[in-house]
Amino acid sequence: MARSDRLPIRYTLQDYPNQPTPQPQPQPQPIKRHHTARYYAHRVRESLTNRVIKILCTIFLSLLLFVGIVLFILWLSLRPHRPRFHIVDFNVPGLSQPSGFENAQITFNVTDRNSNPHIGIYYDSMVGSVFYKDQQIGSAPLMDPFYQEPKTTTIVYSTFGAATLTVNSNRWKEFMDARQQGTVIFRLEITSVIRFKVTTWDSKHHKMHVNCDVAVGPDGTILPTWKNKKCPVYFS
Repeated sequence: MARSDRLPIRYTLQDYPNQPTPQPQPQPQPIKRHHTARYYAHRVRESLTNRVIKILCTIFLSLLLFVGIVLFILWLSLRPHRPRFHIVDFNVPGLSQPSGFENAQITFNVTDRNSNPHIGIYYDSMVGSVFYKDQQIGSAPLMDPFYQEPKTTTIVYSTFGAATLTVNSNRWKEFMDARQQGTVIFRLEITSVIRFKVTTWDSKHHKMHVNCDVAVGPDGTILPTWKNKKCPVYFS
């Protein structure tokens, strides 16, 4: 195929001087709105209203936070804490005697601590019971009704004798068998009906249970590792 000897020709505006030059399109001008004095007064009032509402909301939220903090502090300071009991002493004097059940005796000493700084406790009743292998072997009232001041400790002690213990020869033989192993474990349970006193207000009655597991040695005295042990407390 034969190649063309013609060169490409380009045309410019200079070749056509009579052609009109395209002009740029004018941009639309923004419409200026003229507002009245009433409009500006309304805008000022609206701005002041929003500012006042924000200030009032800030003041309200600040007061709400302050009141919440004060109530939380009061709740922490006036919330009653349960008493703390520790077993101090527990003895079975006749444990070393084969026929000790005839004059069996159990003595104990427990501390009752009211750790509340502003709350007193009314003890309307207090009953102590001794258990061996979850079998009750004695029970008796411990103290007359009393009021315990805040931040004070009360010593609860008593002696269970033949009139309050139900120990027969078979039960005593179980004590002696455990004694041969070096340890006899009992459980002292203290049941009380209490009320908390907050300034001039008294709470409703609560039934409180204190469980003190305690172990004695062959001589019937509390073992050192069990002395001053904290007793669990729960309500029912």
